[in-house]
Amino acid sequence: MATASAPAPNAPPPGTASAPRDSRESSRRGRPPVALVVPAVLAALAALLPLSYLVLRALDDGGQAVDRLRSAQTVDVLANTLLLTGLVTIGCIAIGVPLAWLVTRTDLPARRTWTVLAALPLVIPSYVASYAFIAAFGPGGVLAELTPVVPPSIYGLPGAVLVLVLVSYPYVLLTVRGALLGADPSLEDASRSLGVSRAATFRRVTLPLLRPAIGAGGLLVALYALSDFGAVSLLRFDSFTRAIYNSYRAGFDRTGAVVLALVLVALTAALLLIEARFRGRARQHRAGSGATRTAHPVRLGRWKWPAVAFVASVVGLALVVPLGVLGYWLARGVAEGEPLRLAGQSWVAAWGSVRAAGLAAVAAAALAIPVAVLSVRYRRGSTILLERATYLGYALPGVVIALALVFFGARWGGPLYQSLAMLVFAYVVLFLPQAVGATRATALQLPPSLEDAARGLGEPAWKVLWRVTIPLLRPGVIAGGALVFLTAMKELPATLLLGPTGGRTLATDVWNATNEAFFARAAAPALLLVLIAGVPMALLLHRRHGLGGFA
Repeated sequence: MATASAPAPNAPPPGTASAPRDSRESSRRGRPPVALVVPAVLAALAALLPLSYLVLRALDDGGQAVDRLRSAQTVDVLANTLLLTGLVTIGCIAIGVPLAWLVTRTDLPARRTWTVLAALPLVIPSYVASYAFIAAFGPGGVLAELTPVVPPSIYGLPGAVLVLVLVSYPYVLLTVRGALLGADPSLEDASRSLGVSRAATFRRVTLPLLRPAIGAGGLLVALYALSDFGAVSLLRFDSFTRAIYNSYRAGFDRTGAVVLALVLVALTAALLLIEARFRGRARQHRAGSGATRTAHPVRLGRWKWPAVAFVASVVGLALVVPLGVLGYWLARGVAEGEPLRLAGQSWVAAWGSVRAAGLAAVAAAALAIPVAVLSVRYRRGSTILLERATYLGYALPGVVIALALVFFGARWGGPLYQSLAMLVFAYVVLFLPQAVGATRATALQLPPSLEDAARGLGEPAWKVLWRVTIPLLRPGVIAGGALVFLTAMKELPATLLLGPTGGRTLATDVWNATNEAFFARAAAPALLLVLIAGVPMALLLHRRHGLGGFA
């Protein structure tokens, strides 16, 4: 919720639009410096390249593309993808909203610890979680070895839904928790003072206030489910990402892969429009002025231990089971000597992952600075367009961008094809929006008076940018770089399709070993991947003061 505050001395009168003021400030600063414009334009062009190339390829193939679009296989894959996305989104909302309320508004025992534990599954890639559940409950898994129980098949739609819900519910948890922490409890208190029950107050007052946060978290989950490749591939469920990859691998079917990729892009765009419609024009503000008041914790009473059991069950399935299974297979492998023989190779793969993700994080953080500064300090039509263009990568699944760059690189890339540079470029296109969002959020909080003062002393624009603006943006730049590093470490389809020839990463090592059912061999790189990805997550948790503003 937005907190009301007293107007600034030079603020316009109430009801006055702020756009003219923004325009006056932008024009007073003059034309943006070339040092900002050139890298921002390059970032926008980079984000536009994959989709533009796919569209051109589809237009070249003409009739074949139309035939593939109308085929029964495409219709089946579309139905599968919509079903998977809907079930995963509903499941995450059903888990994430109660979790957020329990750790924020109740006297749940050890709720700070539960908050951190419930958020940690975000660092586990879907293919690692899938491998863990297959190794636990699949044929030849832990359960089959230790007990005579024959569990239901983990493969297909049920397994894919289960795994994707467990690795993506933190998106809803964090967005809703952030909304609850910023909410003014006065409306709920007023409802309770009128004799309305807690359940009715939650249904009639709290849930409508949380609608934007639920929509935002649900959108992130739906986009994740649409773009996921690892879980649906390992669990053998035919969604668009698996169909695109198989179409490309089986005979290098460019037309089929391109058509399926463009349909997936259209689905993503439709999701964004639906979420915007769901969110509507609603704005929630505090009812009055003054300091923000913390809500009194709801006493759970006899529901305390059932609530603890619910939270513990979610954390157990999403965090303890994957890590426990990885530890079990690692121990078995150590007993057989396999991980010891592969230890050196795992560290080579870890270095490959860290190097690629680190380069992408640095590049994305650097490109995010000019885009964010232009959109905040020189806000006009052209700079808004540049900013929106960089967000295109957020709406494109990794397999789509990877496929476009494979086709582009094979035809025009020359020595860049199947190189580290191409892989880093794909990571930057995919995850640049995370860096831009974090940096822009920091830029919006900076008073422009410091830069104006430096400019008034005769300093050129580029020197003001280097000496004043960039140092002030450092927290947002670091947070954005950490987010990019975390997600690039986990990225699978782009790494599989664009990784350097002969190069190794933890993601590809886990994928290859799991595909061949070598569970012990996959354990060491999977654990390393989770541990390394947990470093930026820990940084983000620390910087956000216990996840309060993570969403």
